[in-house]
Amino acid sequence: MAASHTLPHSRAIRKSGVLVLNGYGIRVQVNAGHLFLHDGIADERRTIRLARVNHGLKRLVMIGSDGFITLGALRWISDVGAAFVMLDRRGKVLAVTGPVSSSDAKLRRAQALALGNGKALKISKELISQKLAGQELLVRDMLHDAATADAIAQFRDELPSAESMEVVRLIEAQAARLYWRAWSDIPICWPRKDEHRVPEHWKRFGSRISPLTHSPRLAANPPNALLNLLYALLESEARLSAAAMGLDPGIGLLHVDVPSRDSLACDLMEVCRPKVDAFVLDWLRSEPLCKSDFLEDRNGNCRIGSSLAIKLCETSDTWRKLVAPIAEYVAQKLWSSISKPTSTPARRLIATRLTQRNKREVKGSEVPGVKQPKPEHVCSGCGKTIRAERKHCANCAIDGATERLTDAAQIGRVAARSPEARAKHAASRRRHAEACSEWDASKQPSWLTSEVFSQEIQPLLAGISTSAIRSRIGVSRWYAGRIREGYRPHPRHWLALAELVGVSEGV
Repeated sequence: MAASHTLPHSRAIRKSGVLVLNGYGIRVQVNAGHLFLHDGIADERRTIRLARVNHGLKRLVMIGSDGFITLGALRWISDVGAAFVMLDRRGKVLAVTGPVSSSDAKLRRAQALALGNGKALKISKELISQKLAGQELLVRDMLHDAATADAIAQFRDELPSAESMEVVRLIEAQAARLYWRAWSDIPICWPRKDEHRVPEHWKRFGSRISPLTHSPRLAANPPNALLNLLYALLESEARLSAAAMGLDPGIGLLHVDVPSRDSLACDLMEVCRPKVDAFVLDWLRSEPLCKSDFLEDRNGNCRIGSSLAIKLCETSDTWRKLVAPIAEYVAQKLWSSISKPTSTPARRLIATRLTQRNKREVKGSEVPGVKQPKPEHVCSGCGKTIRAERKHCANCAIDGATERLTDAAQIGRVAARSPEARAKHAASRRRHAEACSEWDASKQPSWLTSEVFSQEIQPLLAGISTSAIRSRIGVSRWYAGRIREGYRPHPRHWLALAELVGVSEGV
């Protein structure tokens, strides 16, 4: 029977509050009031137990569809205010469920009527305007492509004059074509041990359109696979935010209604896409990808390995914080379109239950910013996770140091043959030769013989630093190092070395 390890919740859930289940035979159920979760593959399995108090759970993400979750477990997750997200192994959102708040039917009616009264057009213009502003900033600051950034800015300037939803979609599509074209030549770095193992189309970002589906679905290389999974997480968070605000996630404003798609969630996530793109681009430019984190299906689809998929899912809390104010903005705009009776005062503002912006404004505080997640720092040689201040792990650093030492030695040999170096060497040889010829052996103390130096002084020199020997007798570092290793210097240095180690007559 496969081994199973029971983990306390402190080890299972990180600061983000996201718990990711992966593998086969996943089980989520309630036992004695606690939530029991069982996942893993083969012998690598675990059992996690969460109590209702101090559980820290915000998101339960299940990758795969092999297993079960009971109705009692869904009720438990809802009671503690968490959400459940189910993704397939290619990153597609299969199911999303979260806490349900009380909503007003007037708001959903206003959402359904927004396409007819022009409110959807105004909201869509603002959402796409913010998206294009984010794309322009990324292309200008991170890709350093001023021409493409200016072109995207021109498309953004055309949005206020758009008179139909088709024009807005056309502007967004034209800007997207330029935006992803600027990504096409971005190189994908791999550790040295993986460079010969990855196919050529994995070494560049290439096209956002997959050759397998002629759409972004079923990515053919790792960077697009990363984007697809993160977009799926963003979509699930957008759906949860829309439902929490009392909106219908399936009734879109910009995206047309399509079966089995949450069109409003796709609308909300448009503003946050450049943030996801910036996270992936920063990863591609600062860290190499590892071959072990990706695999290729028989049809050529690039899929993300379990360990990396879990790490990416743990960024869900960041995307939740980014999409929350967008959902509140859309809800507020739709709420303002509702006709209020003139006889009774009506609420001007809808509850901002996601960011608590209304309460913060009353108290004079601002909504805190959102920190972007950072990719793990890995060795550029083997891909092993290392500390941020290092470039290589301990094993790869040896090879690199050996190469650098060889190069430095070659540079040193060339420098030693230069006319300036030869002149300095000749001057040093003359100086030491004159010192040797002027030295009077009769002035050497009678007790300081060759035997005394070899037996009493020289063994103690091994404990003296090279710099101390060098400064005491005025020789080169190389010569001082040889003395420290046991080389016998000229007798004129014996007395100074004896004083350095504390040896004198009668000791």
